[in-house]
Amino acid sequence: MILDGIPAANTHNGGRIAFGPDGHLYVATGDAQERDASQDTDSLAGKILRITTHGEPAPDNPFDNHVYSYGHRNVQGLAWDAQENLYATEFGQDTLDEVNLIEAGNNYGWPEVEGPGGGDEFTDPLVTWEPAEASPSGAAIAGDSLYVAALRGARLWEVPLNGDGTVGEPEPHFVEEFGRLRTVVTAPGGDSLWLSTSNLDTWGSPADGDDRIMTVPLE
Repeated sequence: MILDGIPAANTHNGGRIAFGPDGHLYVATGDAQERDASQDTDSLAGKILRITTHGEPAPDNPFDNHVYSYGHRNVQGLAWDAQENLYATEFGQDTLDEVNLIEAGNNYGWPEVEGPGGGDEFTDPLVTWEPAEASPSGAAIAGDSLYVAALRGARLWEVPLNGDGTVGEPEPHFVEEFGRLRTVVTAPGGDSLWLSTSNLDTWGSPADGDDRIMTVPLE
């Protein structure tokens, strides 16, 4: 164990971890059904944490603790582009799911706002979807695109990246072809993706062979 004290519940636990290009470990946590904790920078709930490999706060963290960004409901995907921009996928509640560009110390709004338009104190998402077409989980970057695995939406979203922290129009792939998609990873070499289904959970309708890991070639 390198870090404890992260609140947990039956749902909204985040759980994605990934090493960033700076060598530090980034940890996505959910609000653990304690909505107000997301706005408390002394709480580890509803955050993206940035820690050393020994579990200490990474140097230059904005609040002199483990917290890197806050105001999150349930972050499930983390990915960096070639310019070292960090993108995170996040479950909304009933209105809008999000892709956010993560910057140190920024407040992403939950529970005060879901989606854009909360005011200057909050950072608007780059992309939003209705939960029925997304419920975004894993994220990966290959080439000039961010790929997002969608659970309830049962599709793989491709979000074009412009290289300056802005994005183009998202395009869906495999709509309802494989069911719920949980994780997407760029395969070694970068010419394909590894994509996993999540149809054996409480909400899925498993087909023969579920759950499975698939290889998706990139053209």
